[in-house]
Order: sequence, then C-alpha cells, then structure tokens
Amino acid sequence: MKSRSGKIAVAMSGGVDSSTVAALLVEQGFDVIGITMQLWRPADATTPEPAVDAARIAARLGIPHYLLDLRAEFRRDVIDYFVDEYRRGRTPNPCARCNRLVKFGRLLQAAHELGASQLATGHYARLQRDDTDVVHLLTGTDASKDQSYFLFGIEPVQLADLLFPLGDRTKSWVRSEALRLQLPVAEKNESQDVCFIPDGDYIRFLETEGGITPARGPFLLADGRRIGEHDGIHRFTIGQRRGMGIAWSEPLYVLGLDAPNQAVTVGTKAELVTDGLTACRANWLIPQSIPFSAHCKIRYRHQAVPCLVEPGADQTLTVTFAEPQAGVTPGQAVVIYRDNEVLGGGWIEGSR
Repeated sequence: MKSRSGKIAVAMSGGVDSSTVAALLVEQGFDVIGITMQLWRPADATTPEPAVDAARIAARLGIPHYLLDLRAEFRRDVIDYFVDEYRRGRTPNPCARCNRLVKFGRLLQAAHELGASQLATGHYARLQRDDTDVVHLLTGTDASKDQSYFLFGIEPVQLADLLFPLGDRTKSWVRSEALRLQLPVAEKNESQDVCFIPDGDYIRFLETEGGITPARGPFLLADGRRIGEHDGIHRFTIGQRRGMGIAWSEPLYVLGLDAPNQAVTVGTKAELVTDGLTACRANWLIPQSIPFSAHCKIRYRHQAVPCLVEPGADQTLTVTFAEPQAGVTPGQAVVIYRDNEVLGGGWIEGSR
C-alpha cells in the first residue's frame, strides 16, 4: 500500500475495523491522523461514545484526532431523505446515500483540508489501479463482509483518494490483529443496524423522530379487492410477509405501496416476481453507454444474478433479469457487477 504523500486520514468510528486500519498504517510508518464524524446526536448532547473510543485509540497510537461535526449535513442529506422515502412508500438505503454525500463527500473534503492526500476506511472492499491509472472498485475478499454494494455511488474521481486496507482481509483476521496490536476495542461488538437507529425500531424512529403520523389505509389484492386495514404504509416494504395480520388461504406478501391513497397491495409469492427493473440517478464508475451483459444485486444480501443492462438517457438504466426475481423495491439500489468489479448502479424506480 502506497500513499501519494506522507499523510493519510483514517475515518475512525471507534469500532474494531477502523481502529485496526489506523493502527496498521501507523505500524507501517505512515503519517496518520484520525477523523471521527459526529452524525446523529441532539445538539446539547455530550461527546458521543464513538468519538470517545476513537479518541482513546488515537491517543494510544500517538496520532492527532479530530471530531468533525456533520450533524446538520447528515440530518439534511440522510435522515430527512430516509424519512421522506418512507413517507412516499419507498424503502431507502441510507448507507449508500451517506457514503456518497457525507463519508466520501464532506469527510474526504475535510481530510484534504487537514493536509491528507488520502482517506482510509474500514470498508471491506478493494481498490485496484490498472496500467492506465484508472482505479477500479472490487468486491471484498470476505464475501460475508463485502460492502462494495454500498459504494456504487462514489464519484469515480474520488476512488484515487481512498484506501481500503481491509479489502483483502477477513473479519477474524482483523480481530486477531486488533488483539496483537492491543487495541481496547478488539472484541467490541459491531453494529448490525442503521447507525441512527441502533435499536432497529424503524417504525418508532419514523413516528417520533421523523414526524410521520400513522394513517390507516386498506390492504388490497392486485384485482382491487379490499381485504383489511393497516396503520400506515411506512410500516411496510416490498416483499414483506409478516406483520400484516391478514388471515388468508396462502401466505401473502407486500407487492406495492400507494402513498397518495395509503394503500398496500398484497399477493402471492408468484405475484412478487418480475422480469426486470428501471432505475434513475445512475452512477457509472466505469462508463457505460450501450447494452451489456453483467450481474446485478437489487439489495445488499441479494445473490448477484445474471442480467442485461441498458444504460439510458438522463442517468437512467434498465435491467432485464436472466430469470425473474422477487422483491424489486423502489428506493433500494441496483448495483451492477462484472465478475468481482463494481461497474456502477442506480436507484430503483420500479419493476418492469
């Protein structure tokens, strides 16, 4: 690993991954600074716990540590978007949104302002520079931890300024290195939820913090028959099976959400599958202009499937699956892969 100058900024969350990245870079002789983003805390709160752990690690490593207050930007660009998407009957992906606008937007800018030429993070993804000096984004070696899906929205020019030192490592290796380096967070649990909803209760957050007022509406079958009532479309997402309280002859799944009419359309699993999708706001890490064959993922834990991708005008794209897929969800990201490389992706508008 080589930096283009002597200083590397590390995005330090206080967790084991980013702490290990910082420690390894220091051990390798780089000039390292740590930056922690303050994202979601009330204005009158004390210093957040992640910053406390990150500052403790930075002090142990003997590196400068900076706390970057991004609460206003995070509220505007991530939380307000998150709430609004649910209000519109869509299912947002806040992590991909945050990566583009906050982490590799404002944080990368701050790193440069502090004199660092590159920003290192604990993401499980890889970067590879080819003979023409183009940087490619690849999946992480540890398939169970691969985070390349969330990185499709990064601007291509930013890739040259990033380092992902854990991309070819496993989580078990990282924990063993953290123990070897005697980091106090070596056995710290990792968060499995959206960072601003640590208890995982999306509905509570949307109603108390997001200001969504529950509005009753109908459960409808695809033919328009009304078969029940619900307490708000923000409680549902495409493909959901549980939590409807409808007694029916076979399992029912959420097929669609109609925000203006507060209607939730439900149906069988067979009705959930579709041949393809349309997406908007496409971002290409490797420019594409003509139809091509690839693989795609329509959500983070989705197994990538063969497809035909047709880039369109105005940052649109159309995907046709080789075999029908279930659970195409407006608001989620479709990410396009060729072998283990991320070519780009877009935000799902609907099935086709």
